[in-house]
Amino acid sequence: MAENGQSAEWNGRKGEIWVVNHERIDRMLAPLGRAALDAAAPKPGEFVLDVGCGAGSTTLQLAKEVGATGSVLGVDISEPMLTFARKRAAASPAALPVRFELADAATHALPRAHFDLMFSRFGVMFFAEPVVAFANLHGAMKPGGRLSFVCWRPAAENELVSIPARAVKGLIPPAPPAEPDAPGPFSFGNPARVTSILSGAGFSHVVLEPFGCRMLYGVGETRDAAIEDAVEQAFETGPFSRVLGELRGEVLEQARRAVRAAFADRAKNGGVFIEGNAWIVTARA
Repeated sequence: MAENGQSAEWNGRKGEIWVVNHERIDRMLAPLGRAALDAAAPKPGEFVLDVGCGAGSTTLQLAKEVGATGSVLGVDISEPMLTFARKRAAASPAALPVRFELADAATHALPRAHFDLMFSRFGVMFFAEPVVAFANLHGAMKPGGRLSFVCWRPAAENELVSIPARAVKGLIPPAPPAEPDAPGPFSFGNPARVTSILSGAGFSHVVLEPFGCRMLYGVGETRDAAIEDAVEQAFETGPFSRVLGELRGEVLEQARRAVRAAFADRAKNGGVFIEGNAWIVTARA
């Protein structure tokens, strides 16, 4: 990720925003992360690498499952998120076999043939040279070690993008078509591309299983409060937040009203629920 010019961004305001919003993000991604963890099946005593660990939610879950005889290393390029992850680990009632390291997993000199399991929750889609990056990760795994990660299917299949995008259509100029293979949240939407990348990096037994779920995108004590929470998340951390964040004045107010109305259609029982679609990817080193 660092070679894409993202290091400064994630070590600045964006990283700080994600720390502030970590509960929202963890809540939304919980069912997807759990599906990837179930596929990973971490065992007591295993050594695990968590790539793009962010604020440490999955890293701490993995540490609880491998127990005192195992260990988990979480790596990320965002120092604000890693600082927060370390605080979460220190606040745990029981000592956890976990540590966090500021590192770009694509190029970092990881210990060779060391890890039984490599895991990631939406942290591997940003590599500028994904085959090279995964080859580096492959070299850090024990022969026969397991890979398990979750990545988004195409943006059009995910309402965290499609709902705000449809809402503001006509209010802002259409964005130029994105390069489908460019690093970004949805760059692993094509299963054939993911298989090719992992195979090219030395992995075998590559399997992509589709996984869809309802994600809790906004919460509140009232329906209106839940809708407003969803709007705030879309503008602050959602994949469409960069576009929304550039709006000003009356256009910004119109966009907020339009996005609010769109999320109102998804509000029920004190929450705003949207459809999320991902791949659960597994492979062997």
